[in-house]
Amino acid sequence: MDDIFQSIKTIDTSSLVDKVESNLIELFIEKNFKVGDSIPKELELAESLGVSRTVVREAMLRLRLMGLIESKKHRGAVITSPDLVSILEKSMNPKILNDGTLKEIFEMRLSLEIGMADFIMERVTPEDIRALKVLVKNEPAASDKMLFQIEHEIAFHGKLYDITRNQTMKKFQRLLLPVFDYVHKSGLLRKMHADRMFVSHQGIVDIIETGNAEMLRNAMRSHLENHFARLFEKS
Repeated sequence: MDDIFQSIKTIDTSSLVDKVESNLIELFIEKNFKVGDSIPKELELAESLGVSRTVVREAMLRLRLMGLIESKKHRGAVITSPDLVSILEKSMNPKILNDGTLKEIFEMRLSLEIGMADFIMERVTPEDIRALKVLVKNEPAASDKMLFQIEHEIAFHGKLYDITRNQTMKKFQRLLLPVFDYVHKSGLLRKMHADRMFVSHQGIVDIIETGNAEMLRNAMRSHLENHFARLFEKS
């Protein structure tokens, strides 16, 4: 008899948990649950869905890891607003992403910085401009010709993200930095000679101080041209 039980394969419930997870999300949407609303208890959900409490518990654990629900004292599980960047952070390790994904993240950073010109021009303050000028003053004189200076890039572009006043964008930028640095150093992109002039950080500051959003978009595109060239130009 023992041999019989040893040969029985365990039932894979992973697909069932997937279905319960999807059903719970659909339920929250259909019933118009809001952040802070309590959700039914595990036993009630299990009976309603016709599955074991263990399956419901596993599905609920996934939702907690996604940041969709959390446990509150005396209230049980409640709906929360997930921190999207924190969720991404768990899988944004450059050492576990393939080369194609790494290059696409590199491209996302370039697109994001060109696209945020309007937010910068709308929200910049005199204090921000003074801070940018200090950063530029501490940079090497030839920064407009040099292909890449990671420390100055991080400081200057980090301040641009700060000026947007968009907290999610700022968090996303911090998330992109390790990936961007890794791609730069890994050899995934072709190396280019720094033999052309690009809009410098000083030029960008001048436009932020006296120009408009369209001028800033064009300047950012020119400033980042060296990186675009590494993506597009033939060896």
